[in-house]
Amino acid sequence: MPAAFLPQALIRKKRDGQRLSEGEVRAFIAGTTDGSIPDYQVSAMLMAIFFRGLDAGELTVWADAMLRSGDVLDLSSVSRPRVDKHSTGGVGDKISLPLAPAVAACGAAVPMVSGRGLGHTGGTLDKLESIPGFSVKLPVERFIAQVRDLGVCLIGQTDRVAPADRRLYALRDVTGTVESIPLIASSIMSKKLAEGIDALVLDCKVGDGAFMRSRADAVQLSRAIQSIGASAGVRVTAVLTDMDAPIGRLIGNAVEVLESIHVLGGGGPADTRELTVALGGEMLVLTGLARTAEDGQKQIARSLDDGTALEVFRQVVEAQGGDPRVVDDPEGVLPQPRARTPVLAAEGGTVRALAAREIGMAALVLGAGRRKVEDDIDPSAGIELAVHMGDRVERGEPLAFLLSSRASNADIAAARDMVAGAYRLGPAMSVPRLSRVLEVLR
Repeated sequence: MPAAFLPQALIRKKRDGQRLSEGEVRAFIAGTTDGSIPDYQVSAMLMAIFFRGLDAGELTVWADAMLRSGDVLDLSSVSRPRVDKHSTGGVGDKISLPLAPAVAACGAAVPMVSGRGLGHTGGTLDKLESIPGFSVKLPVERFIAQVRDLGVCLIGQTDRVAPADRRLYALRDVTGTVESIPLIASSIMSKKLAEGIDALVLDCKVGDGAFMRSRADAVQLSRAIQSIGASAGVRVTAVLTDMDAPIGRLIGNAVEVLESIHVLGGGGPADTRELTVALGGEMLVLTGLARTAEDGQKQIARSLDDGTALEVFRQVVEAQGGDPRVVDDPEGVLPQPRARTPVLAAEGGTVRALAAREIGMAALVLGAGRRKVEDDIDPSAGIELAVHMGDRVERGEPLAFLLSSRASNADIAAARDMVAGAYRLGPAMSVPRLSRVLEVLR
């Protein structure tokens, strides 16, 4: 590394609130990727950015350098318009599973590179892997071929995609810099732009169960991602969605696949269907397959109701090695919990609040998530919510059921307390629960 690009000089410069040049940013990311800059100096830079931020120009270059640290997929052989969706993470957030097949059924290509669970939030890959035989580790060539042939493929990040992000992400997790908006935005976009997409819909979660707890932070993150997208020629629409309460009635891995299949079959919880239709409508607008969001939503709803989205899902499961019988007999194919423990209401009332974060942490304790990176997930573990927002429950009736196969008695007891504490009961609500969609930023 040239003397002008000594890591300590760049760290000091950013620490003091000065702007890094394009050459300095690219040199730092190159050193991060090839390992020539040690962890302690990369961590120091992350902390400097956490406090000082990156301006729009720095952010664009930082994200582009991360993107170009690895391969960008060549999807030129795919004739359909290419679009993806990214969620910032939530509890019960199974939306990718019904959404990707529904959008593909409407004529778009969805090359979806997804992630695993993080903390109290679930991961799309973990859910898919609860389907016996389903593989999320496919060669790039096979991924491209499936997107071309079926319109959708769902895999995990490969070693060839944004390797700088893998190192930065691991260090952010252990240095208390995860919440930095520039670092979140560049992490998301370095991976999404590597997919070779034309457009992206961001599902930016807001509230108790989200990483963005405030609406102002969610808007700031959305605008940063849109700015990176614009510089790369990728259109981005951000949809701010409510994450104060869990999405749907089932939280876990196998159970969220079950609920997704219900949505793909035209049923499922109203909020899960609403988010699928709303996000899908925006994806179709960005690809030019719909004139308006309303037109796009009608197309997505039709694909759910007439079985075409479910058929695409069946084809994807079979193509990626999974058991396609899961579509027709999900409970007979998916792992089932050995224990189903009720959490009973200590008093009667109407559910006025249901803390998503506590529910997510309880599912993690039961085995649906990881306490450590190397932990194995119990695909059958999770939580079934017997009552949700606005529902009435009497004393002694179940609030929820804890689903587990490996959890200890101590873990089950801890999860029971967490779930009970997540519910706040009171008088009947005079105003019914509103839409999950808070705002659309185009």
